[in-house]
Amino acid sequence: MKVSVNFDLCSSNGVCMSIAPDVFEVRDDGYLYVLNEQPGSDRAEAVREAAASCPNGAISIEE
Repeated sequence: MKVSVNFDLCSSNGVCMSIAPDVFEVRDDGYLYVLNEQPGSDRAEAVREAAASCPNGAISIEE
């Protein structure tokens, strides 16, 4: 699994971070960072939920 974020669409609202804080982080500078672009299969469900919950559709996943 590989996680990608379209930063042109991302509003750094933190929805993904609240679901998968070990993969996504909004820092004090107001920008989203991907902490783990290739999370293990044990995080797949949370990452899929984060992508589905993104209000801007900025997160994509390659299986």
